[in-house]
Amino acid sequence: MRTVLSLIQAFLYLISSFSVVDSNFKERVDWAAIGVTSTTNISFPAIDADAMRVSDSERKQCREWFDRNIRFADGTHTVPAYDFTVGKRSLRKHTNEWSFDVSPESDVGAVRRGGKTTYITLTHKNSGIVATVEATIYEMYATCEWTVFLQNNGAETSPVVSSFYAVDCTLPTGHSELYTSKGSGADANDFELHRSFVNWIPMRFNANGGRSESTLPYFNVLGKKCGVVMAVGWTGQWYTSMSQILGGVAVRAKQETFRASLEPRESVRSPLVSLTFYSGCNALKGFNTFRSWESNCVYTESATEITTVGLCNEFSKETADELIRSIRAIPEELCKNANYLWMDAGWYKYTEGWYDGVGNWTPNPERFPDGLAPISDAAAERGLKFLLWYEPERCCAGTEVYNEAIKHDGWLMQNEKDQNVNMVNLANDDACAFLGDLIANSIRANKVGLYRQDFNFTPLPLWEKSDKEHYGGRKGITENHYVTNLYRYLDRLLEINPGLVIDNCASGGKRLDLEMSRRSIPLWRNDYNCGNEKGEVKPDILEATQVNTYGLSFWLPLHGTCAYVDGEYADRTNIIPCTQRPGYIDVREYLDDQYFPLTYGGLKENRFLAMQFGSADEGAALIYKREKVKTDVYTIRFSGLHPDTLYTVWDYDNAEAKTTYSGAKLMGEGLTVVISDTPKCAIIQYKSK
Repeated sequence: MRTVLSLIQAFLYLISSFSVVDSNFKERVDWAAIGVTSTTNISFPAIDADAMRVSDSERKQCREWFDRNIRFADGTHTVPAYDFTVGKRSLRKHTNEWSFDVSPESDVGAVRRGGKTTYITLTHKNSGIVATVEATIYEMYATCEWTVFLQNNGAETSPVVSSFYAVDCTLPTGHSELYTSKGSGADANDFELHRSFVNWIPMRFNANGGRSESTLPYFNVLGKKCGVVMAVGWTGQWYTSMSQILGGVAVRAKQETFRASLEPRESVRSPLVSLTFYSGCNALKGFNTFRSWESNCVYTESATEITTVGLCNEFSKETADELIRSIRAIPEELCKNANYLWMDAGWYKYTEGWYDGVGNWTPNPERFPDGLAPISDAAAERGLKFLLWYEPERCCAGTEVYNEAIKHDGWLMQNEKDQNVNMVNLANDDACAFLGDLIANSIRANKVGLYRQDFNFTPLPLWEKSDKEHYGGRKGITENHYVTNLYRYLDRLLEINPGLVIDNCASGGKRLDLEMSRRSIPLWRNDYNCGNEKGEVKPDILEATQVNTYGLSFWLPLHGTCAYVDGEYADRTNIIPCTQRPGYIDVREYLDDQYFPLTYGGLKENRFLAMQFGSADEGAALIYKREKVKTDVYTIRFSGLHPDTLYTVWDYDNAEAKTTYSGAKLMGEGLTVVISDTPKCAIIQYKSK
């Protein structure tokens, strides 16, 4: 039976590879493929605090793998865990054609926070190609990462570079199962976790048109020998394959299509890849180690839980004076419990709606004669920083950015089918510098504290078109330069605006990857939560919001959205690390700590959904009793506690009635809770004595 399922899955992946990019059909085929072998009805056994700690043996395994496969892999004893072909000759098969030089390992934090970094330089003996691998190990988290950079230092065009794999190796997990998550298709079940056996025929995962609509680029491989969480950082058309082989899982990851020679001094890069090693038979150990590493070593130091207050959305037409009056009328209690005042799209000139004015990054003078600084100042008077929406990479015909870009060869990627979806060519260094200066000046002039960057279109067809028009048909070169410069653009904004927070939005959460986590957090993870012009939302918006929190929390400690429904149940559904619904700060502070899913009910109204956040010392469980749940009784079995420690436990709605239990009881027998109201979210808190 397994062989039949494997063949069906392989056939569906084949169909997906020929599907039109950014199509609903491709997304459906991708999830039909994973669904052949997977389940979403996943439960995890309880795991105690000692088992959650990163052990010396896990750190040792990571160090040994890193040294053997990355740092000192020169073909003498082992070949590198990455690969590329120069002139039809693979690095891994012809390491004798390269000279290797390894730098000393840096001090902790010298390059990457919490990590020791090494640079491996590979010089090709038969061309001007030089490869530099930036590799970092984070021993505290049993995690390593690396990126491969290639540059042509010769005076002539290089041989063709192809099969440019950021990772091409075997994970030593033994016979394994795979946890992966649905991407953001603006669906109610976005980010839903799937568990599958690893197929012996390669399982193929990729972006959809340059954005992560079908699958997130995060993978937890749990094997009989060990577990490994792999993340891919590439904000474009990434590709990953996995297959079960003898002894482990063969993995590959790359920019899906790259086949190009390099001009003199031209450079390209691979995606970033990270591996987090863990032991035991519980995938939650891997998920939480990865989350801890991301919180402490990946996110910018300014990234934290955020509470926002909405000022106006894309349909708003209020003037500056009207908005300032609204700001001054915000209740004091609301201002005390929030960080940012949110102004979304439409603050610039447009014709029919916010969508067709993108590329005009000057405030509409009819509504804002003095710009947006007075609004930011009014927010500051109430103790709030200013959050402002941009979509800088897209420019509509006739806008300021479009009119400048069209003057310069190679600055603009035009879309003949839709002149509202032209694209500033960040692959061009001059265009990237122009856009960076323009937006940086706008951020300063408007006194922006949180820069919200949206991305509402599919880039891959325009990248492919640009390969032919601007780069001599070299496949993938536009995408590679574009993505590389996107990171430089964001890094520059952070550098010249100390303390700036960047919100990563792409029609919701379609750009969630490791490189973007290094620079930003997603405040709006899913466009399924968008209301229409009348403010109407989907009927299952609360269940969808709960499912999204449940699923995305496996991979990202910080993320946000809002379900625009009133009432206590809705308010508690909006208990998310980054939220537009102030309140419950004493509970939300736990959400970027450890995460333990307790019961998964999917979207079903007749099932509980429950999850626990916090440390071994304190935290909270959120238990959602939905509309059609017929029982009032739910038994919580906690995780991540110390068995021999006593804990005080209480219901958020009845904090006076505290009880005391051992960690062993709370994780084993559990705690029975009676929830009489329907629907209702019970919040059960705990703290060690």
